[in-house]
Amino acid sequence: MARQAARVEERLRRILPEDGYPPQLLAAMRYSLLAPGKRLRPVLLMAAAEAAGGETEKVLPAACAVEAVHAYSLIHDDLPCMDDSDLRRGRPSCHRAFGEATALLAGDALQALAFEQLTGAEQVAACGPARVLTAVRELAQAAGWDGLVGGQTVDLASEGRSVDEATLGYIHGHKTGALWRAAVRMGATLAGSNEHALARLTAYAEAFGLVFQITDDILDAVGEAKDLGKPAGADGARGKATYPARYGIAESRRRARHLAGEALGQLDELGDKAVPLAGLLELVLERDR
Repeated sequence: MARQAARVEERLRRILPEDGYPPQLLAAMRYSLLAPGKRLRPVLLMAAAEAAGGETEKVLPAACAVEAVHAYSLIHDDLPCMDDSDLRRGRPSCHRAFGEATALLAGDALQALAFEQLTGAEQVAACGPARVLTAVRELAQAAGWDGLVGGQTVDLASEGRSVDEATLGYIHGHKTGALWRAAVRMGATLAGSNEHALARLTAYAEAFGLVFQITDDILDAVGEAKDLGKPAGADGARGKATYPARYGIAESRRRARHLAGEALGQLDELGDKAVPLAGLLELVLERDR
């Protein structure tokens, strides 16, 4: 993971110029895109490509595209009209550092940058236009009304309310899970995965996304801001629909472990090529920040 994350980091630093016009917008984009992070989504995309028999180097532009969409979503998620968060990844959130208007525009620009990376000549030459077109559709759907935007909408509407299991599943399956699912499917598709392997990887990704969200909910409830890089207890303070709020900490942990077992079971047929995917899942399950 460290090796692949370093490759992603190096490319991300080359995507946007340090000096350019308009300087305030570019500074805000770089501030958010290059903020300290594990780069889990792009690394997961590369691991999925490897599991499908592809080469990780050939999907690096797509990996950076997923990270750009993630960075955009965090900027917008932190805005005063959304979650109103002052801290992100251990630093002031983008709107606190650059102002609300610039932050909003930086998020918009990062979303566009993602598709610029994904449809660039390098990615098309490496994987072919048909596979790239499919990957574009995957990312667009994950970012749109039936993906993270839809999930965010229901999340905001559910604040302070007791929600049923179906609504909780919708929020987390869309707001967070959609981009995890897209990352895996994009990596596998660009690598030329067959339908059977793609179905296995998709099931893995859907379980992975829920494991990530449950552990994130637990950490928000029991962690400390200095470890999380963002305010602890924010979900509870806003009355967010979370797994711990509905099921309690112990049951939430049990569900995460059960889902992790289901996800690992999907990888059995893929052999040694899927070992990195198994390792990433174990990392997420056991993380403490």
